[in-house]
Amino acid sequence: MDELKLQMNMDEYLPLRDVVFNTLRQGILTGILKPGERLLEIHLAERLGVSRTPIREAIRMLELEGLVTMVPRRGAEVATISKDDIRDVLEVRLVLDSLATKLACERITPDQISELRAAAEEFADATRSGDVTQIAKADVRFHDVILAASHNKRLVQMVNNLAERIYRYRLEYIKDTANHPRLIEEHARIMDCVINKDVDSACIAAEIHIVNQENIMLG
Repeated sequence: MDELKLQMNMDEYLPLRDVVFNTLRQGILTGILKPGERLLEIHLAERLGVSRTPIREAIRMLELEGLVTMVPRRGAEVATISKDDIRDVLEVRLVLDSLATKLACERITPDQISELRAAAEEFADATRSGDVTQIAKADVRFHDVILAASHNKRLVQMVNNLAERIYRYRLEYIKDTANHPRLIEEHARIMDCVINKDVDSACIAAEIHIVNQENIMLG
């Protein structure tokens, strides 16, 4: 466990168990807590400065979300990311991203075009930083601009619900610097098609972006 990064942000409006839950959940989604890592109540309680009770309650909540599994004679572990999980998520994302891109072509505003250009540049800059978390955030921002440009609240909600599942494998994918030039090129292609309102080409570019990730992640 990365003890330097797993820090609890107190919120006076939330019960302690929810604060612990949010802390552990974020740790799992960002990769601070690795797939297969044991979640020892005593160790976590000492690290976060709380009793074992909110830790135990938070772990149960994480189990319900599928982020933690209970293993006989070992206890709680961070759920692993299987190839089936990755395939399922990417299949859904391909459809939703293609739809978001199509709608963005039709509905993007001038201000959002500026945001999209900035996001593409920010991602390219981030790849030169070597900071995986920063790169992942910049990647999220690029796709969030396109999603917002769809101006479809229900679609935004659906993608956001899936986004946290995506974030776990996104970090693994982005760690490989060999993927960075292609990602920059794919972002640029999607951006140009959206700005030029070329719906067919934009959807194809968005789908290729996902298919390439699937091919690499599933090998």
